[in-house]
Amino acid sequence: MRWCCECQYDGTDFDGWQSQPSGNTIQDFIEKRLAVIFGEKVRIHGSGRTDAGVHARGQVFHFDGDWFHGPEKLLRAFRSGLPSGIQITNVQEINEIFHARYSVKKKRYIYQFYLGYASPFERRYKWSIGEKNIDLKKMNDLANHLLGEHDFSAFGALLNNGSQDNPVKKLYQLSFFLKDRNLLLQTESNGYLYKMVRTLAATLLDVGLKRITTNYVLDCFHQKIRHEKIVTAPPQGLFLDRVFY
Repeated sequence: MRWCCECQYDGTDFDGWQSQPSGNTIQDFIEKRLAVIFGEKVRIHGSGRTDAGVHARGQVFHFDGDWFHGPEKLLRAFRSGLPSGIQITNVQEINEIFHARYSVKKKRYIYQFYLGYASPFERRYKWSIGEKNIDLKKMNDLANHLLGEHDFSAFGALLNNGSQDNPVKKLYQLSFFLKDRNLLLQTESNGYLYKMVRTLAATLLDVGLKRITTNYVLDCFHQKIRHEKIVTAPPQGLFLDRVFY
């Protein structure tokens, strides 16, 4: 029996999604709980990795295990034994051809900024950028240039093993929205390079703050080379919002 689950987590106190020797990852805690529920080791497969400090509103994973008491009781079994920063929100039995990672059609990420100095209750979930004036039109104009299927090598980073994913991705959305002092970057794509969303967030912000020019970013983009002024935003503002199948 294959089970598809959706979960939410506050990534602040965890070492990311993927299992690590520390045991302090989202995957590690979920698998420990499943071992208690099923009485044996159960491996889960996520839609993708999130880094330490990154959050999720709609992470998806699947696992195989014989459970004959229905999804509602399985969800209730999940509700105890997990850290308070992790919550399973949905469980359903699914066809065995489904794979949480390989069946993904696209993902939506949201990056949250705060124009000013966020309160202590918000700083875990937003990047405070101080009292600065930004050119939002310039940021959105550049974002529009990046839509479509391209090689995004200029905005990726090497994986821990020194390799990089296929750099060609199709970007469906890259848009900024401002409400009061809250600035959101929303993006949807069929896939992302390692640290790509955080790099786009920081790069487009730097254009809006006039730290770098639009032409500088486009030159890097067309050359497919990440130059020294292309930086990465901190993790706390990033949310995996939804996975589409």
